[in-house]
Amino acid sequence: MAESESGFSGSCACGAVTYRIAGEPFAVRQCWCRHCQKLAGGGPTHNAFFMADAITVTGTVASNARGADSGNELTWYFCPGCGTQLFGASSARPQMRAVRLGSLDQAHDLRPSAAIWLQEAPAWVSIDPALEQHPAQPPTPPPSD
Repeated sequence: MAESESGFSGSCACGAVTYRIAGEPFAVRQCWCRHCQKLAGGGPTHNAFFMADAITVTGTVASNARGADSGNELTWYFCPGCGTQLFGASSARPQMRAVRLGSLDQAHDLRPSAAIWLQEAPAWVSIDPALEQHPAQPPTPPPSD
């Protein structure tokens, strides 16, 4: 979705799950951890971080969880019908959600400002030198007030 004063909207590929987000993200990152590479089919996940209470979901969302290399439990949320990745969450930051940029409905100008877990990126990856770069888990981005 194009950025707007009212926020963003998104959906899964089959349309069974939709969501609206009030406000703007406080961070946008790409994650190269092995788990995200599996979820994304080989590349990184691209995520915009919002407060969980700013997101309203319509439809049934499924989830799975696992322990991450950071020591936190990661939960990923997806459409049970088509499998589209929608959100991610960490036990270290339960008040936040990582919204998958690919699930946003329309074009937007959200761009990653950081690439994380680069120690797990494939050797062939070219990382934009303009991005803040972290070999593993960086500090939690602070929510904007």
